[in-house]
Formats: sequence, C-alpha cells, structure tokens
Amino acid sequence: MKKSADRPADEEFAALCGRVWDALVPARASYLADVSPHYDEVFHEVAQRTEHTGSLGKTDIAALVAWKRLSAQTRWVTALMSLPDTHVRAVTERAVTAVRDTALTRSEAARTGRGIIWELPGFRTGDALASAVLTAAAPHRMAVYDRRVQHALDTLGITLTPTPGRYGRYLQLLDDLLRHGAAHADGWSARDIDTALYWTGVSPQTSAPA
Repeated sequence: MKKSADRPADEEFAALCGRVWDALVPARASYLADVSPHYDEVFHEVAQRTEHTGSLGKTDIAALVAWKRLSAQTRWVTALMSLPDTHVRAVTERAVTAVRDTALTRSEAARTGRGIIWELPGFRTGDALASAVLTAAAPHRMAVYDRRVQHALDTLGITLTPTPGRYGRYLQLLDDLLRHGAAHADGWSARDIDTALYWTGVSPQTSAPA
C-alpha cells in the first residue's frame, strides 16, 4: 500500500478507518433516502454518452456544470466555449483513456487524467468540475471531489491538503478506505464513498465524533 504525504502511519490510519466508516455508512443511507433518485440522471446520461463516444464535448461539460451547480458566469466558460468542440474532445478523449487504463492504479489514473484535462479552461484550479468530468468518464473507478467532501474529510480528521496532485491523493485515500473497510466496504465503490462524504459535508451531524 502506498503512503501519501497526507496519510498517517498504517496503524493510525487503520484505527481512524473504523471511526470513518461508522460515519460513512449512515451518511450513505441518509443520502439515498433524502436525495431524489432522479437527481443524478444528468450525470448518468453524460456517463453513458461518454461510454460510447470516448470523449466529452462542450455540451457534456455544460451539463456537468449544471449538475454540480457551478457558476457559468465566469471567464473560463467564455474561453472554453470559444474553443472548437473538436479540440475539447481531443483533450477529453486522452483524459478518458487515462482514467480507464487499468494498467494504472486508481490514484495514478486519476493523477494522469487530471493532468491532461488541466489543459482546458476551467480545469486549471480546483478539482470539482475536473473530478465530475473524470468520474463521468469512468464512473466505476473515479470519484467526485468538492468543498463538501473536503469539509467532511476535515470533520472526520482525515488530512487532504490542497497542494498539487490533490485529486490523485484523494483517490488513493478512497482506495485505502476501501481496503481497510472490511465488511463495511463490501459492495462499495469509490463513488459510493464520495456521495457519503458529500452528505456528511452537507449534514455534519452524521459525522462520527473525533
């Protein structure tokens, strides 16, 4: 198992995992109970389209902006929309290939895909939209990151710093949680953990005490 600069020693992390899973399981159940089953239809539609095309175009990215409830009134949107869709698809096709490459570990694939999609306007700072695009490209492998997920990690006592390479370290962290989850992790994907973290970040009362 790889150890990142954000992760504590194995013994300490194993102890922390028990407390984290005690928060993730009810948070995931609460998310499924409280969020409309139709909310993720846009995401699933983009993911299905990407499965067939192998790339994402400007329309797909715009749909994910709406799904993530991000602001479209920013300069990067103008810059992105000014690019030919063929150029956007050429970049995203490389990123899609990277995150689907099973010769790479989950975190290596995430880091490579994130580095590729950095080339497009709107993807050079922050990981929310980039992670949504990469997860749509490989929904059974990648996971979404945003400020609510970060808040949940902070609340649960898990360190994830904003230094370069954060998305790769985030996926490594989710991998570690799945490996240390024992029976708790049975049937869970990285995407399941991200929705549980998201819901914990929205409703911090579901978090386990430190």
